[in-house]
Amino acid sequence: MTAPIDQMRLPLQSDLPDGAEGFVVSDCNRAAVEAVADWPNLIGGVMAICGPAGCGKSRLGQIWAERVGAVAIHGGEAAVIDPMELEGRPVLLDRAMDADDETLFHLINLAQSPGGAMLMLSRPAPSAWHATLPDLRSRLNAVISIPMEAPDDLVLAAMLEARFAERGIRPPKDVIPYLVRRIDRSAEAAAAIVERLDALHRPVTRALAREALDDRSGGLFD
Repeated sequence: MTAPIDQMRLPLQSDLPDGAEGFVVSDCNRAAVEAVADWPNLIGGVMAICGPAGCGKSRLGQIWAERVGAVAIHGGEAAVIDPMELEGRPVLLDRAMDADDETLFHLINLAQSPGGAMLMLSRPAPSAWHATLPDLRSRLNAVISIPMEAPDDLVLAAMLEARFAERGIRPPKDVIPYLVRRIDRSAEAAAAIVERLDALHRPVTRALAREALDDRSGGLFD
C-alpha cells in the first residue's frame, strides 16, 4: 500500500545545524556545490552527489531541496510512495542506494518528465551499485556523479564551531585548531567530541580537549 506524498516528507539529518555556520564551501565540496547551484534549471534528469559519511552530502542536498521545492525521501522508504505522485516534481533521494531496483528504475524514469529531476545522495557512485535489472544498470551507469571529499580543515573547523554554538559554548581560539588536527574528518566526529566536552561540565580549554580525546572508546578520534 502506498502512502500519500504529504505524509512522506521525511526530515533529513543535517551535517551542520541551521542558523550556526551554515554550509561552508571549500576545496573538498566546491565541485558538488557548483554542480547543483543552477541545477536542474530548464533541464531535468538525474544527478548524484557521492562521498564518505559525514562529508556534508545530506546538508547540501537539503539546501538544494529547499531551493527547488523538492520532495525529500530516503531510499529505504521510497518503495512505499506511489511513484506517479512524484511525476513532474523534483526529488531528493538520500541514501539512494537503499532503494530497491524497481522503485529506483521508476524514479529515474520520472525524473526525465517535464518538471522532474532527481538528486541522489550516496557514498559510492551509482555506477558501483549492485543492480539486477539490466535497464536499471544502464541508467545508473549514465548518471552524472559529482564527488565530495571528507571535510578539510576549513569545513571541519566550521562544523566544530557550529556544534559549540548549538550548546552556547565559546571555546578559546586554540581549541578548534587543536581538535581539527586530532579527530576524524566527519560531522559525526565533530558532534561527538563537542558532546563529550559539554558533558564534562567544565570550561572548554585545550587541556580539557586533550583529556576528552584521551577517552578513545568512541572510535571517532585519532
